[in-house]
Amino acid sequence: MHQRKGKKILIYIFLFLLVGSLNNLNLNNLKFKEIDDIHVTGLGDNNNSVISNQIKNLNFNNIFSINKKKIIDQIDLNNLVEKYKIFKVYPSSIYIEIQKTKFLARFNEKGKIFLVGSNGKLIKNNFSNNHLPFIFGNPDIDEFLNFKKIIDKSGIPYNEIINLYFFPSKRWDLELKNNITLKLSKNDPQHSLKLALEFLHRDEFKDIKMIDARIKNQVILND
Repeated sequence: MHQRKGKKILIYIFLFLLVGSLNNLNLNNLKFKEIDDIHVTGLGDNNNSVISNQIKNLNFNNIFSINKKKIIDQIDLNNLVEKYKIFKVYPSSIYIEIQKTKFLARFNEKGKIFLVGSNGKLIKNNFSNNHLPFIFGNPDIDEFLNFKKIIDKSGIPYNEIINLYFFPSKRWDLELKNNITLKLSKNDPQHSLKLALEFLHRDEFKDIKMIDARIKNQVILND
């Protein structure tokens, strides 16, 4: 038994040295093919090409010299990007699949109108998105995104909102397409929306113009 084990160990050592020698020989003498295809999808032809060219300018010699962090840095420069996956395809290709951010609202930043993306970034308004609600006031983008989650849970369709008003007290109001304004509690906007929803689509309240739910467990209606 000991002799068999000894022979096996010697064979393993021999194979290890042989494979190691072959690998060193290959690495020292083989020339790997240069990267000749950087394929980007998800953002439209123009933006896909921009990212592809930026990565080409990194001048990776071959697929083994790719610095993934440098690629990520280039992708993150584009505010339209929500998520992405990077694939190295041997022998000489890079594939990048991008998920485009969703446009959620319009926002005035220093006198210029931007789109707010679901990725938390502001995007130049080069798109036809005038149907998106407009944010008045000066909230942090994270504050808006958190409030958007509350709206989505409330049952009030987001596409019925035309304006969102943010106040210095960090309270929100909503203006709907039917010209009704919802005044919400600062401390519990989710509960305020729940109370407001009970009155929104009832015929007996079709002429109201404001639902004031700022006070806990109290709703004031104005026509």
